[in-house]
Formats: sequence, structure tokens, C-alpha cells
Amino acid sequence: MARERERERERKRDLKMERREEKEKLVFAVNGERLELSRIEDSSITLLEFLRTKTHYTGAKLGCGEGGCGACVVLLSKYDPIKDQVEEFTVNSCLALLCSINGCSITTTEGLGNSKDGFHSIHQRFSGFHASQCGFCTPGMCMSLFSALVNAEKTERPAPADGFSKITASEAEKAIAGNLCRCTGYRPIADVCKSFAADVDMEDLGLNSFWRKGENADVNANGLPFYSRGGIRTFPEFLKNEIKASMNGFTDSPMKNPSDFMCTKLQVPGNWYSPVSVEELHNLLKSEVAENGNQVKLVVGNTSAGIYREAVKYDKYIDLRHIPELSVIRRDNTGIEIGAALSISKAIKALREERESLPRSNERLVFMKIADHMNKIASQNIRNTASLGGNIIMAQRKAFPSDMATILLAASSSLNIHTGSEAVLLTLEDFLQRPPCDPKTLLLSIQIPSWNSIRNSSSETKLLFETYRASPRPLGNAVAYVNAAFLATVSTQEMSESFVLENLRLVFGAYGTKHAIRASKVEEFLSGKSVTPAVLLEAIRILRATIVPAEGTSHAAYRSSLAVGFLFDFLRPFVKAPMGPENDLWMRISNVVDSTKIQNGGLNGYSNVLADESSENGHLSYRKDHPERPVPLLSAKQVIEISKEHHPVGEPTKKVGAEIQASGEAVYVDDIPAPKDCLYGALIYSTRPLARVKGIGFKSTSASERIIKVISVKDIPRGGVNIGSMSMFGEEPLFADDLTEFAGQPLGFVIAETQRYANMAAQQATVDYDTENLEPPILTVEEAVERSSFFEVPPMLSPKTVGDFSKGMAEAEQKILSAKIELGSQYYFYMETQTTLAVPDEDNCMVVYTSTQCPEIAHRVIAKCLGIPDHNVRVITRRVGGGFGGKALRGLAVMAACALAAYKLRRPVRTYLDRKTDMIITGGRHPMKINYSVGFNSDGKVTALHTDILLNAGITEDISPIMPSNIVGALKKYNWGALSFDIKICKTNHSSKSAMRAPGELQGAYIAEVVIEHVASVLSMEPDLVRKRNLHSFESLQLFHESSAGEPAEYTLPSIMDKLAASASFHHRTELIKQFNGCNKWRKRGISRVPIVYGVRLRPTPGKVSILNDGSIVVEVGGIELGQGLWTKVKQVTAFALAQLLSDGNQALLERVRVIQCDTLSLVQGGWTAGSTTSESSGEAVRVACNILVERLTPLKERLQEQMGAVSWDTLILQANLQAVNLSAHTLWDPDYSSMQYLNYGAAVSEVEIDLLTGATTILRTDLIYDCGQSLNPAVDLGQIEGSFVQGIGFFMLEEYLSNSDGLVVSDGTWTYKVPTIDTIPKEFNVEILNSGHHKKRLLSSKASGEPPLLLAASIHCATRQAIKEARKELLATNSYDHPSLTFQMKVPATMPVVKELCGLDNVERYLETMISHQ
Repeated sequence: MARERERERERKRDLKMERREEKEKLVFAVNGERLELSRIEDSSITLLEFLRTKTHYTGAKLGCGEGGCGACVVLLSKYDPIKDQVEEFTVNSCLALLCSINGCSITTTEGLGNSKDGFHSIHQRFSGFHASQCGFCTPGMCMSLFSALVNAEKTERPAPADGFSKITASEAEKAIAGNLCRCTGYRPIADVCKSFAADVDMEDLGLNSFWRKGENADVNANGLPFYSRGGIRTFPEFLKNEIKASMNGFTDSPMKNPSDFMCTKLQVPGNWYSPVSVEELHNLLKSEVAENGNQVKLVVGNTSAGIYREAVKYDKYIDLRHIPELSVIRRDNTGIEIGAALSISKAIKALREERESLPRSNERLVFMKIADHMNKIASQNIRNTASLGGNIIMAQRKAFPSDMATILLAASSSLNIHTGSEAVLLTLEDFLQRPPCDPKTLLLSIQIPSWNSIRNSSSETKLLFETYRASPRPLGNAVAYVNAAFLATVSTQEMSESFVLENLRLVFGAYGTKHAIRASKVEEFLSGKSVTPAVLLEAIRILRATIVPAEGTSHAAYRSSLAVGFLFDFLRPFVKAPMGPENDLWMRISNVVDSTKIQNGGLNGYSNVLADESSENGHLSYRKDHPERPVPLLSAKQVIEISKEHHPVGEPTKKVGAEIQASGEAVYVDDIPAPKDCLYGALIYSTRPLARVKGIGFKSTSASERIIKVISVKDIPRGGVNIGSMSMFGEEPLFADDLTEFAGQPLGFVIAETQRYANMAAQQATVDYDTENLEPPILTVEEAVERSSFFEVPPMLSPKTVGDFSKGMAEAEQKILSAKIELGSQYYFYMETQTTLAVPDEDNCMVVYTSTQCPEIAHRVIAKCLGIPDHNVRVITRRVGGGFGGKALRGLAVMAACALAAYKLRRPVRTYLDRKTDMIITGGRHPMKINYSVGFNSDGKVTALHTDILLNAGITEDISPIMPSNIVGALKKYNWGALSFDIKICKTNHSSKSAMRAPGELQGAYIAEVVIEHVASVLSMEPDLVRKRNLHSFESLQLFHESSAGEPAEYTLPSIMDKLAASASFHHRTELIKQFNGCNKWRKRGISRVPIVYGVRLRPTPGKVSILNDGSIVVEVGGIELGQGLWTKVKQVTAFALAQLLSDGNQALLERVRVIQCDTLSLVQGGWTAGSTTSESSGEAVRVACNILVERLTPLKERLQEQMGAVSWDTLILQANLQAVNLSAHTLWDPDYSSMQYLNYGAAVSEVEIDLLTGATTILRTDLIYDCGQSLNPAVDLGQIEGSFVQGIGFFMLEEYLSNSDGLVVSDGTWTYKVPTIDTIPKEFNVEILNSGHHKKRLLSSKASGEPPLLLAASIHCATRQAIKEARKELLATNSYDHPSLTFQMKVPATMPVVKELCGLDNVERYLETMISHQ
């Protein structure tokens, strides 16, 4: 027996040794492929970095590195061998640490399908619904949707029809709430998601390539690519077997969940630690791991790295997920305990499961509200990995504006804390008030009480619990301006029939305070009182004194007002109404926060719910103040006319490459495999606007020790030039030379072995500045005027005035003098940041792969910088992940720096800018200040308009000299009688501003609308009447736009306006809105109809068409595929033009055409891809080249026909090769003057609803008609129209591109810069593409579509103004001495603070004062 026991001990020792060795290996799967890493030198490497640098999978993209855009989303699967279950959820791979995925399986979009083995139905539907444009965001979208489909299958719902999922249409639509797209406008992506839903109405889905509108539902369903439920195995069997095998012999593990331990626990000696007990953790923290100055990071999901970027590399990582005490879910009659390491998603699930298992009770109410609020925090991808405890710790230690701390504090939660020496139970309130906890303080769990002990035998007692948040986005993924949570017991007093409050817990957070706080003085004041208007007003006054944002907090007054609005909304249902005749007034005005609460970041979207313990049946009864209405799904309608005249031109064919974009196979610059010995670079930029640079140093860190070289102006070779950008107006230096002239100016280029080390080193640069004897920088346009700091506009570009302004003003019956407008900037926010790969080649040559809109200019800048002939440089661009003007001139410095480093070091060098650097250096849209004077008559007809415009151009000209012409061109949309202007281009110490989608036209068109609305306000007329009164006749159009006006039949704007009024029921809805506004106190609606007149200009463009031996066709054009469908339209034009050679007209050539990447040594004079006309110009160039080929081949075809009758395409090309016919044609198409410029027309009606308590704006509906001429591809043009319009929503309503007092951009990431998301677009979005007939001077009668619709988003801003005007009318009825004017200017963007301020930051107090006066 003794020998057997000894052998058993030896066996266990051997097993433990094997186990230790196994733990030192990282084993996981990617798309079913087993990967094993025996050595991990750096535990800070993320899953995304590993996938992109160590595997061939490039589907997951780096968009922000903050978990804020969704481009990096992958599916992570874990296996539980005890339950034999697989758990699947999405993660942001840019945040997930590689060491954290031991024993897991990763699925990227490549794992769903590909071009070789067949695309997944998700990929096919993204293509077929025209839901991928630039395609950079598409793989992440696919994975978010796939995860939602996988998890829907785990529900108990009935099995759906074949080809569909158990997912609901509402769930499907929300699946991509955490993903950003800058191109599509989201509508087609929502259609893709909903197409999988079992409850979808197929007729509600938008334009697609699977069926045509009008076909029956069965045909529609059968036309969709088939979805096979469970068709993808996300967790491979081999990994399951390894996990099961690893468990043998370890039933004595101290862990309560040994399966979790064996699946995911990893020990990396000296680097990554995975303790399995609190004791082991504290021993680690006491040991040498945390000594000797080591930087130690405790991690669970590592999502905090998206907020607090790691400026230094941590030496040690301690994974907390395997400590049982941190992962508990324990419930008893006192409440629920949730482990601190539990993810927010699991916490939500636990709370909802508890809610479902409970009878109606206080506990159920509290848990439901907490879970619902948690579901609005961050995005689903973040919630899946972010820990509950980590959020609380960030709130306590780093003053993170946590929603979690607020709602848990209101629920009277407690924390189990372990300090190393003892375990203590603290209230969350006490914990938050303590000094920031040290790294050795461990939060074990959070206890949420049940609140079932609330009793009051003398009266009917109810528990009320409500949570609130106001943020720029309704579905989360945005930090709140203010969050709040309120708990109280409410007793009904039988004698007075009033409500009395007790046990109040009023908590506010995120308003500019270190942590969430209780409004104790307000609680004390309200306790025991019956709520009357006077009591509530006094409570609000006390609250105002309590909620005081810290100095420097943005929108401080707005945040205080939000707190008031939240408290008012909470207590309003219990306010005792005045008695007597005044009660009618009370009831009329008290129709507050009606049937639905505004979803757009405003009130929380749920009606107040009371938990009643005294109901007759002994169960909880719910009293809802207003009927709850589910959030409606997005709806849309598309109206297009398909022309067969130039088939396949005019067909809504799928975008070229959409499937491979979805599957991750499309190659962007950063997807190109790194060449041997490749190095990486990151820019060091100035943080000062005007200073001498005395030197650049680096903090002593592990990252700075890895610096190989810092490239600066001193490294420019002899004969080279310090040039980083150039335009026809001048050049811009690559690096500052001794003197930096603006914050964000490149100072140097750090070279390291990896992109991460280069980025970290650049962040640790320390620059020594000196400003002695320097003049102050010019940071405002006013300072530029004072110091006469201007750029000149060449006479040939100066716009012309129209008419006699002085005469027009003299004839005017009324005048507005010197009114002001101020417009800010806008960041491009392309999903792919600036990126370049430079590879030295033989004979002193340089090959540069880059993401640019103008390879030709990049070519010239690089050659000039390096001092080598142009023929020694070759620039290649295949596709660009979004541009919008930002990949034109503003990216040239990145390309030049990369090429210079490669030239200097004779090694390949690449860079991919981090989002912060990209946002700081790229400039963006031109800010400007406008002063206008206008004369008009009493009927609304304008007689004269003059504008003075100060345009902030930044430090160099860039494209700024063209801005006056663009601004005035768009301003001419109306007949002003006479128009004059004075536009100054101010040179300031800011980064150079550049072209951004509709540069100048966007601002000019908006100025026009402001003038119209101002005139209407002065005359007390409807703005729409003033607009119609000032629309052009064709004669006035010719006067203002001269030759661009074209023929009378081309002027379609008047008919578009009339057609839109009818299709959008504009006049009927206007009356309905008046009724709505009369019946609703705290919600107001507005509607606006806005036209556009947009001029475009064609440019010379090259094209080359070659027919290969097998009859396939290769096409080169100067234009770049940015997502705008250029390749698709060029393919269609090529197929149409060459079809002249086909005997059988039905024989398709479309699939035999390939458009290839731009190569500056293959096709010269490529020019710019900008201005909305490159597809048109490229198509025309290709058509001319095709006509040359047709001319060459036609004699041969005729001879062959005489010999053999019908001639197939293949035969024709075979014979052409045999007879040495030149099958390649190159042309440079140069538009003649008469067709070089033309006008585009469109109009939009938008309806919005604003929340007067929060300032939130919901876009209820937009109807848009746009004249595309005869569309080359209606599907592509529709995508351009919708995407452009939504980008306009960003400019007018959301995107604040802010800088500090030195001009350094501070809106520098997804946390601070908010582009539109799926929850901020119109709830109903109807678009009609008008086929206006033949335009002989256009390419096959087509017109541009990329930029003009952007201007129509002004309709939303104007509608919001109308809603605010209605709110201000009611303020006029109050007793306040400060009466608001109905004529006002509204900032752009009209963010929530802007709207709320115009509605009255004190509107609640005014309302209550009025109520009290009527008593």
C-alpha cells in the first residue's frame, strides 16, 4: 500500500510539472487553426496586433485603438467542459490582450467565408444590399452581426423559417450599434442585419440585387443568399479535446470552476501572472513582481486602455479573472452579490435572470432598472469584456465619469474590499469619498440590496427607482454629460390625496465632479414633504447650489440644468396640482415627457415605474405615467428609375469588390505584408503654436530604448527639399526647422521595430521650446485682421458679384444689418488613418504604397523631398479606406516622412498613424466667421445681400484660395437680387485647413439658409414661404451662375420642390406639428424644406484600356477607389463602350472587366480624386479609349463577318492578336469649356423632435429628392447620397472639433469626437433619385452625387431651429423678466448643450414659477 501511495504521489508530481509547462504555453485557435506560442516576450501585445503582424488574417482593422469604432471586432469563443457549452461574444481586438485568450477560439470575418471556399451569406448580403463602400469598417460590421446571430440561436424562441435566424429585427438593427461607418449612412447596413430576422417584413428592406421591388415575399425570401443556422463551428473539436484532457488529475484544484482555470489560465514567467486566489494575488503584489520599480497592471478585460492610453510599457501583468471570489454571482433575501471581475454583460444577464425569477417586488424593479441602464453604457463589444469592478475602480481612482457608480450608489450598494491585511465591507458612498485607492487595494464584489424591507403600515407605500443619462448617442458608446439615479419611497396621504417622499437617494455623476455624489441637502429638504410646485422649486434651487461642475468643465451651465431636468422628471408625477380653475391650466401645461421619452441621449427612455407593495393581490403593481412605446425600427424607402438605354450602364449593379471587403480579403495599405527588415515610424508633433524648437528628448522608458532613429529636417539629403505638401498655391514644409509655427506641426519621425513602440516613443518625446522675442501667435481671425495676415486669391479664382448691392438695399422695405454667424471645423474621420509603406528599390529608386486621393502629387512631393528624379519614384494606391478630402494634401507629409526614413536607412519603413495623431495633424474643414447685411420687402423677397467672411486657413494656403469661389457658388442658390461679398483668407498659427467633402459649398449653402430664416423671423413668416419666394427663375439662375446654368430643361429645382412637398406630405405634416406642439410642453417638433444648387467642375483625366489574350479587359484610370464606386461605374462604362463590337448584344462583357490599382509610372497625369466628378471624368476617359479600340477592331470584325458570319468576342480578340492589332488604348480626356461646369439640384424635408429637458434631438424623418441626371449606377449613387447626407448630420448636429488655447486639437479620439451612428440617423429616411432625362454634355447624361447631398443636412439644423422657436414661444408666456427673442442664431453643430441653452437652461424653474403664480 505504501508503494502504491508513493507511486500516486510521483504521478501527481509529474502531472503538476506537465501542468506548469503547459501553462507556459499559449494555445488558442484562429478560424479553426491551432496556434501555440511557447514564448511571449511582451505581454502588452494586443490580439489585434498579433493577428495583423503574426498571421495572414487582416480582416480585423485598426480604426481607433480605443474600442470606439468597431473596426477591430472579432468573435471570441470559450468552452466550458463541465457544461459542455461554448460561450461566444464579440470583443474589441485592439484592447484584448493576447495573453488573455489562452484556450479560446477566435473567429474573424475570414473564418466565415472567402472567395476561394465561398462567401458567407453575411458577406453576400453586405454586397447585395450595397452596404459596403470604402469597406474598411465592413469586416467588423460582419462580426458584430454574426455574433448577434450566433447568440440568438441560443434563445428559447421558436425555430424560424429556413434561411432566417431567431434574431428579431430590433435586435439585428442594434447589433452594429458599437460600429462606426463614415460612408454609407448606415441604412443599407441596417437592412443587411434585418434581412436575417425571422420577424422582418421583406417589403421593408431596401434596394438590393436579390430582387426588384414589387416581387412577392416568397420570391424575395428565396432570393436571399441562404443563411445556415449553426453553419460555422466557432470552437474547434481539437481545442475542446485538449481542454478536456488537461483537466484529468486536477479535481483537487482550489478553484471553484476548474474548467475556467484550465481553459484560460496562463503563466508567462516574469511577465504575465494568473493568480487563483486572493491570497496568491496579494503575495504577488508583495513579492518582487511589484517591487524594484516594476510597472504592474491588474487586468480583466483591459478596456481601460481605450480611455487611458498606456504611455509606458508595463513590466508585469496580473490577470484577475481566475480568482473565484471575483467572479461570484450570489443571491439571498438581502440582495445580490456580483463579482468585481464579472463583465458588464454578465452582470446585466445576472440581474435580468434574477428579475425574471422574482415575483413582482422592489428587488425586481431595482434590478431591472440597473440592468437596463447598464445596457446603455459603452458598446456591446466593450460590455462583453469590461469588468464591473474595473469601472468602479476607475471612478474612484481616476475620476472616470462612471454611470455604474451613479446607479449603484443610488441603489445603496456596498463593496467587499480586500486591502491585503484585511477584508472589509464598505458602502459605495464611503469608498468613493476615500482618497484614490492604491494598486494593492482589491475590489472583490459588489452587493446590491433587495429593498424588499421597505414597509409602512400606516399608508400605501411604493418604491420608486429611476435612472437617467444624457449623452450624444442614445445607445451608449458615449460618456454622459450627466448621469443620475434616484430612489425614494412614496406614501399616499389619504386626507390630502398627495404624495410624500421618504428614504430618498438622489445621486448625480459625470457633471464635472470627481465621483458620483448624493444630493444630501435636497434629500433632507424633500424628506417627509408633500411635493408641490413650491416645494419642487425650492428643491431645485438647493440642487443648483449642490451640482456645481469643477472649474474648466465643458458646458458647465448645461450640466447643472440637466441635473435639474432629471430631478424634475423624477418628481413631476407626484406634484400636487393646484385646485380650482387654475387646475385646468396645470393640466394643460403639465403634459410633460409624453408617450415616449426622447431616446437621443435624453431621458432614459423608460416611463417611471412604481413598485406597489400594498396591492390587493399581494403582488407588485406597476403604474406607468405614460404608455410605453417600443423604440421604432428604422424605416426607409428608395425610389429609383433604371435606364436600359446604355446597358449595363444605368443598372444598380453591386459595387466592385464588396464581397472581398466584407470577407477581409480586400488589401489596404496596412494589409500589405511587411517586407523583410521593415521598420515603423511615428510622428512627433509640436504642442505649441509658435516657438523655437531647441531640442527633442525622450523620457527614459523601455519604449524609448527601442528607438532606432529620429528622422528630422537634418536628414533631408543634399539636393532634397524640406517639403511635406504642395498645391498650385504653394508648399508646406515636412518638418519644422528650428521654428514651429502651429500646434500639430511635425517635428520628427521616430523609427522603431514595431508600430506600437514607435507610437509609444513618440508620445514620450519631450520638446524644449523657447518663445523669447517672438511675437504672439495669430490664433483667431480677428487677430489676423489686426495684423493683416492674409493669403491672396488669384484674380482668376475670385468670384464675381451680382447686381448693385447699394441699389438693392435702397429699394428694400426692411433691412437686417451686421448679423453674425460662426462656423467651426470638422474632422474627416475616415476609418483608415493616414498610412504609407515605403520600400527602397534598386538604382536609387523608391516604391511607395500609400492611401491617397492624389498619387501624382504624392509622387512629386516625395521626389522633391528626396532630391531624385520623378522616374525614380513609384507611388501605388489600390484602394483607400475613406478620404473625404483628407487623403489629398493633408496626408502628403506622412508619405514624405516615410519615404525619407526609408531612403535614409535603406530599409522598408511603414507607418499607420494612431487616431489621435491623425486628428491633430490633418487640419479638417475651414472654420469661419460671417457678418451679413440683407435687404428685403414685406412679402419676403430679398433685394440685396452682402457678406463679410473671415476664413481661418491655418498656416499655409493648401486649397484655401478656391474657397471664396466655392462659398459664393453655393450662396447663389437663391435669387438675392444683388449679391456682394468680402472674403478674407486669414493666415493663422493653426494647422492648414484643407478640402473636406463640399469644401466651402457646405458653409455657403448654410449661410444662405440662415439669411432666409432670419428674414422669415423678422417678418413673422414661415421660412418655407420665404424660400419659395427667393427661388431662382431660369433667367435669374443664368444671371447668378452664367454658363453653368445650362439649358432651361435642366433646371429641375422648382419641380423637385413641388414633388417633394407632395411625396413628403410637407404641408399636412406642418399642420400636424403645430397640433403636436400645442399639446406637448416638454417636447417640440420642427420641420424644414431646404433646396440646393451645387456647381461642379470636370478636370482632365487619363484612362487606359487593354484587352488581354483571353479576351479579358484591364482598365487603368487616374481616379482612386475611395468607396464612391468609381471602379464599378468605370467597369459599366467599359462594358457598354466595347459592346459595340459584339454581334450578340446580350453577350455581357461586364464580368470580363477588371479595374486595377493606380500606379504613377504606369498611368501619368492622374490628378486628384475629388470634387464628385472623378467617376464621371474617368468614365469619359475610358469611353474615349474604348472608342479607339472599337475603331481599330471594327475593320477586322467586318472582314471576319464576311468570312464566317457572326463573330464572338473571343474569336475577334484571338484574330486581333494574330494580326498584330494594338489592343491597348490610352487617352487623356480634357473636357471642353462648354461642358466643364454644371449645376446639381436637390431638396430635402426633415422633421425633428427636441427634448426641452435635455436638449436631445431626434431626427424623426427625412425625405430627399436628388437629380442624378441619368444615373450611371443608381445603387452606387443612392449610397453616395445617403452617406453624404449623414456626414452632413455630423457637421450640423454632432461633431465638435475643438482645440485648446494654443490651437492644439483636444477632440482627438472616439471618446471626444462623435460622428453619427446608427442611432442618430433619421428614423425614417426616404430617398428618390430623379432621372431628369438627357444632358447631352454629360457622360451618358449622368450627374455627380458624392458631395451635393451633404448640403441638404442643413434641413435638420433648420428644423431644429423651428422646434426651438416653438419652445421659446412658451418661455415668453412665463412670468420671467428675461424674455427670449424669437430671432436667434444657433451654433453649428447644434449639440445637446446648444439646443438646451436656446430652449432655456432655467426653463423648469420658469415653468414652476408660472404654476405657483397661478395658484
